[in-house]
Amino acid sequence: MTQESGGTVRDTKKIWVTLTGLPLTVKLDWPFHPSTSGADFWVLHGDIRLEGSEGLHAPVAVNMSQTVKEIMPSLEPKDAEAPVINALRKEVDRRQIEFLKSGKLLPVPFSSRHYDFKRQQWIFGKATDDAMAEFIERKVFWQTKLVGEPRVWIGDPAEAQYVQTTPAHLIELAARLVAAQGLIRIEGEHAEATPGLMNQAELFENTRQAAIEELEKKHAFERG
Repeated sequence: MTQESGGTVRDTKKIWVTLTGLPLTVKLDWPFHPSTSGADFWVLHGDIRLEGSEGLHAPVAVNMSQTVKEIMPSLEPKDAEAPVINALRKEVDRRQIEFLKSGKLLPVPFSSRHYDFKRQQWIFGKATDDAMAEFIERKVFWQTKLVGEPRVWIGDPAEAQYVQTTPAHLIELAARLVAAQGLIRIEGEHAEATPGLMNQAELFENTRQAAIEELEKKHAFERG
């Protein structure tokens, strides 16, 4: 389920692209519930799927600290979904999550390290304008290829939060750096892929495969 500007809610398969170029889908089993282990945190189970692969996924248990719980407006999806998904994407960026065909449940900390108390905002790492433009290209490409969605919402606040900018800045970058190259067409907060973008499928797939190989090398080293 995706909520767009103006409050429109529609059911669609949402592709969450990482800065390393991996297209993911994330299923979260709401609601958060208190830990049954007696620890002072709240738990949300989920599953991250690596799209374009043959069933690779990572079952996760998002462990929210009491400190984070106290700053959340609520534990409902409307308030918690974006920072949870961005925390998971950041763990993928940091190669902390391994994708397998049959993986064991992985605890993922959702703690105050992702929150700037001084500015009262979530922080997942500031991306450069060039990295954001590349991110937009990948987002539009994978959402179009994997879902067949003709209009991709690039003014999504969750995406802006992930790269630590504003929706308006993402839209401005899309128009200035991506649309100018003839790769997308902009209409308001949405983008449409051009044949020029979709013809670069080999480039996006190579990036995805290179990111997977880096993940696999890291976890193979840790296993010894």
